[in-house]
Amino acid sequence: MSEIRSNDPTNAIRQAVERIEDHLIAVRRDIHAHPELGFQEVRTAGVVASELARMGIPYQAGIGKTGVVGLIQGGRPGKVLAIRADMDALPIQETSGLPFASTLPGLMHACGHDIHTTTLLGVAAVLQEMAPQLAGTVKLVFQPAEEGLGGMQAMIDDGVMTGPDIDMALGFHNHPDMPAGTFGYTRGPGLAASDRFDIVLRGKSGHAAYPHTTIDPLIAAAMLVTQLQTVVSREVSPMHPAVVTVGAIQGGTTHNIIPDSCVIKGTVRTLHPRARDIAQAAIERLTAGMLEGMRVQCDIDYRRGTPCLVNDDRILDPAVAAVRAQFGDASVTAREASLGGEDFALMAERVPSFQLKVGSGQPGRSDKLHNSAYQPDEACIGLGAQALSRAAMVLLAG
Repeated sequence: MSEIRSNDPTNAIRQAVERIEDHLIAVRRDIHAHPELGFQEVRTAGVVASELARMGIPYQAGIGKTGVVGLIQGGRPGKVLAIRADMDALPIQETSGLPFASTLPGLMHACGHDIHTTTLLGVAAVLQEMAPQLAGTVKLVFQPAEEGLGGMQAMIDDGVMTGPDIDMALGFHNHPDMPAGTFGYTRGPGLAASDRFDIVLRGKSGHAAYPHTTIDPLIAAAMLVTQLQTVVSREVSPMHPAVVTVGAIQGGTTHNIIPDSCVIKGTVRTLHPRARDIAQAAIERLTAGMLEGMRVQCDIDYRRGTPCLVNDDRILDPAVAAVRAQFGDASVTAREASLGGEDFALMAERVPSFQLKVGSGQPGRSDKLHNSAYQPDEACIGLGAQALSRAAMVLLAG
């Protein structure tokens, strides 16, 4: 790889990524064909470690169980920038028909974490080459178990924020609703706090022909599901986006038996702390009211998950300016916040951070994340590597 001149790196970064792009795509296809669930990314972590070793980048494996952390030391003292990618797959049966489709039944990289892992390897290659020109340190964080299993918390518990201490962080995620070659940002709250609840309604079973001799938890559950929709419509401020979704109701065994119990499972997504508190209190109050109104005993397990991901202008502004410098002003646009959740928020709670949206949509397709036929445009790997490399260079120079 030729030397990257810090005074005008646009072409050098582009050419550096183009020289390794075929290799990055090959690595991505290998990872895609061998998906692993959260905290099971042993093979994937091995691929990452092997690639880092090949580049001469020191690393530690086993951080947060199956995470990998690489370290690029700049030629001059400066701040520490973390760049994070997630590695885990989903329990989905792939239907894409691609020649490199998942070889493991029921598992698939349907959220593009294989794209993320490979993109960060591309960034690692570029920044390792330009390390003598950098002021500071780049910490490459390859995270396990982003899909609701607590991978970032596990890495934090294992000390990822220290040794050396992280001063700022970049995250990124592929977006199939944006074409490859485009990028996006959201100021302030970008992704929602993600909480979940399990409610067990306990009644009294009996014959369906004699409902008056029972206490029916299914009727109570139906009423509670309807009442839960009033949390957003009547209790949370309409200026504060929020969602309460019931994703599962489980109860009963056959046509003519009223069961003893029923289970409701759901999620709550909010962008503002006040809305989060109001939603939790309302759900707990409505659940408790089932005893008085419907005679059913309700037990609720309400668990707060990842917090809202708040983008910090101190990182966002220079990073967006860097991407525009690399690709042109029209390449980056402001985007609406999402009520999806992302545990990069735990890192963003601790240091100023920004998550870049990387377009991954293929022409003529309308893919969605977490879909069994998802096919991102692999061009987003190299393009994302260029964007993040340029952003890292600017942030460390600041």
